[in-house]
Amino acid sequence: MGTAKTFILLSMMTALFVGIGFMVGGTTGMIIAFVLAAGMNVVAWWNSDKIVLKMQGAQEVPLDTSSPMLRAFRQDVARLAERAGLPEPKVYIIDTPQPNAFATGRDPDNAAVAATTGLLNMLTREEVAGVMAHELAHVQNRDTLTMTVTATLAGAIGMLANFAMFFGPRDSEGRANPIAGIAIMILAPLAAGLVQMAISRSREYVADKRGAEICGNPLWLASALEKIERGARAQINPYAERSPAMAHMYISNPLNGRGPDNFFSTHPSTANRVEALHRLAGEMGVSSVRATEAAPRRAVGPWG
Repeated sequence: MGTAKTFILLSMMTALFVGIGFMVGGTTGMIIAFVLAAGMNVVAWWNSDKIVLKMQGAQEVPLDTSSPMLRAFRQDVARLAERAGLPEPKVYIIDTPQPNAFATGRDPDNAAVAATTGLLNMLTREEVAGVMAHELAHVQNRDTLTMTVTATLAGAIGMLANFAMFFGPRDSEGRANPIAGIAIMILAPLAAGLVQMAISRSREYVADKRGAEICGNPLWLASALEKIERGARAQINPYAERSPAMAHMYISNPLNGRGPDNFFSTHPSTANRVEALHRLAGEMGVSSVRATEAAPRRAVGPWG
């Protein structure tokens, strides 16, 4: 089902891209846009995870890292993946003080998870485990391919809209059409954003629930989400700011510093997610944030 949804998404984004190409350059623009879209679809299918990781400034954590914190982080991710019945993913770190995380990869065998330095510094080890369990749930549910492909193509649509701003669309007789140009600049990013919102909001709740089952304690993730939201409002993530089309990939909106969530947010309300996790904790009989074998408590210390 995940693959089918991805094909549908690719078709929608391609149609949008080709439509903009037609408005910018008529029939010739449509043909060029179609060729570009076809090439991007191939690249996005096989390499979108690498593109996303590079654009977000992610660096892989080596097996022989000298950092005790990073070594423990890798071990916890491996342990959680084992509990979820998944292959161990590659582990990345992003050097930014904003607490956040995301997962990427076209399938569980080619998955990667990334966390910011701010996440490891601000959260307890249990809370980090809750976050990474959520990201592994995305991997297990095969959300990562759809989310990553969307990020790549939505970014391309935004670039095409910017192109239209400088060169302007043409009508069927090759004359400038400034009204269409303004419409493209407004509607193209909006349409891409609506697609992102549609694929992201519902999947976050599902990943929250499955992540809580993987780590064994819904309250770890609930506590983490509250800290992440506060941290995201206080700290700017420069990588996300430069690539806003990728915001939906993170566990919490990395653009929160711009203002409160609204209808067009790619993420559901943190308060609603926390409430759902507390209800799940009651159903599971969990009454406190306690350590388990999946993630023994760590001493909070400076990054490095």
